[in-house]
Amino acid sequence: MKIDSFSFGKIIIEGKTYTTDVIVYPDGVHDSWPREEEHRPQVREFAEIVKAAPDILIIGTGYGGVMSIPDQLKNYLLSQGIDVRVEKTGKAVELFNSLQATDKVIAALHITC
Repeated sequence: MKIDSFSFGKIIIEGKTYTTDVIVYPDGVHDSWPREEEHRPQVREFAEIVKAAPDILIIGTGYGGVMSIPDQLKNYLLSQGIDVRVEKTGKAVELFNSLQATDKVIAALHITC
């Protein structure tokens, strides 16, 4: 998968435009990333990602980086053997595109805020 571009509220992946938060897997895109709290994801919301067993999970915290990633979540993902990278979404997109050819990488991307 290649992320073509990202701007506030819009991301284009493999030529398709999304206007919601997305989770990008090596073989497809889940075009909804529901969270109980918009800017504070919880451990249970990452169950499908953990099942997919990525080498690296890149979390995009939004255009301005407003979404916070609790230490409890980072520690849980690390305990599952997942390397976690947290960046503003623009940087997260660049990182995903650069790493996905060499590792099994998943990106969970907040596309506003």
